[in-house]
Amino acid sequence: MKKILVLCPYPENRAPSQRLKYEQYFNAFREGGYDVRVSSFVNLRFWNIVYKRGLWLHKAWFTIGGYLKRLAILFQIRGYDIVYIHLWATPLGLPFFEWLIRKLARSVVYDIDDMVFLGHSSQANRVLQSLKGRKKMIYLMRVADHVITSTPSLEGFARKFNSRVTDIPTTLGTEHFSAKLNYGIDGPIVVGYSGSHSTSKYLLSIEPAFEILLNEKLFDFVVFVVGDSKFRFKNSNIPVEAKDWKLEDEHSDLLRMDIGLYPLTDEPWVYGKRGGKALLYMGAGLPVIATAIGTNFDTFRDGENGFLVDVNNMDDWATKIILLAQDEQLRRKIGNSAREALELNFSVEANKSKYLLVLNGVLAAKNQK
Repeated sequence: MKKILVLCPYPENRAPSQRLKYEQYFNAFREGGYDVRVSSFVNLRFWNIVYKRGLWLHKAWFTIGGYLKRLAILFQIRGYDIVYIHLWATPLGLPFFEWLIRKLARSVVYDIDDMVFLGHSSQANRVLQSLKGRKKMIYLMRVADHVITSTPSLEGFARKFNSRVTDIPTTLGTEHFSAKLNYGIDGPIVVGYSGSHSTSKYLLSIEPAFEILLNEKLFDFVVFVVGDSKFRFKNSNIPVEAKDWKLEDEHSDLLRMDIGLYPLTDEPWVYGKRGGKALLYMGAGLPVIATAIGTNFDTFRDGENGFLVDVNNMDDWATKIILLAQDEQLRRKIGNSAREALELNFSVEANKSKYLLVLNGVLAAKNQK
């Protein structure tokens, strides 16, 4: 069998940037004749603390361990047909390890799903932002045999450095997510947000919309936040239920929601995001309200399979929540249309051939040399 070594930042089935992108295609890779091995820089113990504030000695220890793991893997790289790198091989400094990997690897496929070269960092690790190796991403785009992106903006950027670029959207394995059957509401309406510590700021950006709902007093509601158990609005009167994300709870958490929210702010970083969390809502058959920005225009048809709202229009955010909260048939119609759009355009089944074309094409090009 052809052998692929996947070098990625995080353990399998943990980070959305990996789970909702290439990890879902491992079975398709194997069916296509590839043996897949995964080596993450961050191990499970590191993952459990990486987004917690402080704990710098522990983080330093695990970081050293990650670099030692990468050093050991250098001696094995020649045994693989393709080295598949997601985001970076090592997190800090200049692209030294990336240069070594490129020298040793038979073929390199580089997968990037965010504009990480802009210097984005979580609040918990903001102090390390200046140490992060932003040049690594540009280097890998330049030297890879093929680059896989996830948005038109990323594709356009990558083509400045490499002509061999394929844009494959973030997707969802629909076989793992059944859609809602019951759109009735028994109790407060659950306005859901699935995110992480680093994306909570987007939900905070539409806090005034929830204050409007409080003032209108048309119905009871709760904002259900998955991915950041410490999340709170500045206005403590806005009802919040927050919990950390767990793989085993993901589906049931989504089905608890009546409306899915996907707010974003207008900043360069956002134009590299495909909206994997929005796809989760669609997979669960939820009606989605999203910011009218970036790839959301590709994902949603306003009023048909979701609602698109201007980034600064808090009245419209509140109006759309009220509209869906008060109309069960509309929630069902929009939710069912969202699920259909997901299966047609953003499912693993609809996109798996694109990944195999890239992998097979890289190997075929090497064999012709």
